[in-house]
Amino acid sequence: MKIPPTLRIAFAGVFLLFLNACATNAPTAAGPLVGTWTNSLGTVWTIKPDGTFNVVNPKRHIWGTYTVAGDTVTIQETGGKTAKGCKGPGAYKFRRPNQNTLTFTLVSDTCKERKKNVLVAWHQK
Repeated sequence: MKIPPTLRIAFAGVFLLFLNACATNAPTAAGPLVGTWTNSLGTVWTIKPDGTFNVVNPKRHIWGTYTVAGDTVTIQETGGKTAKGCKGPGAYKFRRPNQNTLTFTLVSDTCKERKKNVLVAWHQK
């Protein structure tokens, strides 16, 4: 079965339109988290669009990776002065009550120091 050339061109055009729509409207899952945030404990948390983060507080300098699935972020420290018991990942649900505020609720985490810091409200720096 031969497809007429005009029909092939039409199919190619529709395909390119769909491809362009996917490329320009691709969701940025990490978007709501990206930025430099501070909390009332003096911690500065820089969350980067490439899935990495950097944390500086009066006692520690930590870096690592994060993944986002829906409204849940999983944090994994990969280097720095990690607190005892904080080698594993922590999972939190996140919410942006307004443009400059980021809040978290605990899903699971065995790291006491990370929980203490993450569960405090964060404000965009």
